[in-house]
Amino acid sequence: MRLDGRRNSSNVSDRRGFSGKRVGIGGGIVGIIILAAITLFQGGSLGDVVGNVAGQMLGDNISFSSAREPDAEDQRLFDLASKVLAGTEDVWTREFQRQGWGDYECPQMVIYSGSINSGCGHATSQVGPFYCSADQTVYIDLDFFKDMQSSIGASGDFAYAYVIAHEVGHHVQFLLGTLTDAHQAMQSMSERNANQMSVRLELQADFYAGVWAHNDNEMFGSLEPGDIENAIEAASKIGDDYLQRKAYGREMPDSFNHGRSEQRVRWLTKGIETGNPLEGDTFELSYSAL
Repeated sequence: MRLDGRRNSSNVSDRRGFSGKRVGIGGGIVGIIILAAITLFQGGSLGDVVGNVAGQMLGDNISFSSAREPDAEDQRLFDLASKVLAGTEDVWTREFQRQGWGDYECPQMVIYSGSINSGCGHATSQVGPFYCSADQTVYIDLDFFKDMQSSIGASGDFAYAYVIAHEVGHHVQFLLGTLTDAHQAMQSMSERNANQMSVRLELQADFYAGVWAHNDNEMFGSLEPGDIENAIEAASKIGDDYLQRKAYGREMPDSFNHGRSEQRVRWLTKGIETGNPLEGDTFELSYSAL
């Protein structure tokens, strides 16, 4: 991914070295991996954690910290995250103007290590990147990117950018009212239906990540050969079906809350191909058609 000469976002806060006290599970793109591990050890199912997908908290009084000094790769990834966030600012500012959606309010990004106090509660790096609508902030521990190859078998700068753009996609949903409406509706739904609503949110965030990629490349010529393949490979490794087979040896479709691998790939690809945010309404289709 070409980022040389690109500006850095002014909305990034470096909180590495700070730590929190409690564990919180947000809506991070691979948070389901950690949720699967927790519920497996506790004898539960992935369906038990739909409340966490909606932003509820899990556990307390668990302390984490990181004393490691940032190395050259940490600084490179910090620069990448800042430039990718700046790219999302440029793209979504233009798209909000194009669509008549008003002014785009840029999210904040907090880079942390170990654990962090967010507007949604206390979170650790184990949950992966997540977006908190309470403070309109994306939270990322850069070690997640380093671990992507070993944990889900995906790597590459554009794959990392996809992760960031997906979380910013949730911010776009928040600004448009989609995220709040969906979470409110989930409170009165059955667990199965709430899971399906969560899938719709996640697939749309994948689509918005693709929309960003299309338009960022149009504006800055950022894509290089192999970039799209890296992002698609990452999307294919974070589907509920793939993760459940890996964790349990079988699929439990009623507990899916992020979408199948092929669905995630399809909606990300659709966003990349069209670049049009109006083409990604995952709520108007029947669930089987997603």
